[in-house]
Amino acid sequence: MYFYIKGQLVIREEDYIVVDNGDIGYHIICPLGISSNLGDLGSYVTVYTYQNVREDDISLFGFSSREEKEIFLQLITVSGVGPKVAQAICSQIEPDRLAFAVINGDTTALTKVKGLGKKTSERIVLELSDKLKKKLGRMPNIRVSKSVMESSPDSDVVNDAINALIVLGYREEDAYESVCSCYAEECDLQQLIKNSLKMMMKN
Repeated sequence: MYFYIKGQLVIREEDYIVVDNGDIGYHIICPLGISSNLGDLGSYVTVYTYQNVREDDISLFGFSSREEKEIFLQLITVSGVGPKVAQAICSQIEPDRLAFAVINGDTTALTKVKGLGKKTSERIVLELSDKLKKKLGRMPNIRVSKSVMESSPDSDVVNDAINALIVLGYREEDAYESVCSCYAEECDLQQLIKNSLKMMMKN
């Protein structure tokens, strides 16, 4: 129901926050691993939200970015992974790293998340890898700009960064433009993705 809520961050506890919007305080489940990225107490923030409805409870789960929310929505489709577990995962591993770990079948990276066991990690890889690959498409024919190709003898980093943004829900055209604009020879894949995400969020 709520895609995001904007307002003043008035309370931040270990596992929840309260955002004041129009004199209404929204209680949002949000661990410190996520809420610490929102801003200082008293500042005006944007919290991306997911409303979970059960017979005996209606809860709002909060995220500091659209990318966190997108990967969360993928995680809760996995059998045995509920909203609390999915959000805990998002609070401990960045969306791009999580997507790559799943696609590459890297259960070792997933088990480093506190509270995430081997069996659940294997289930996440099993149930999400094909979905993410399909969404990703791997699009081998993505054309990298001439300037990028000239400065980089290997375009894999650029293509992987573009594909990572597509996994996180961005349009191919926007991902392509952002990555090519942010590319620098000294950037590794993780830094290129981060820089591109910052540019897209500004735009």
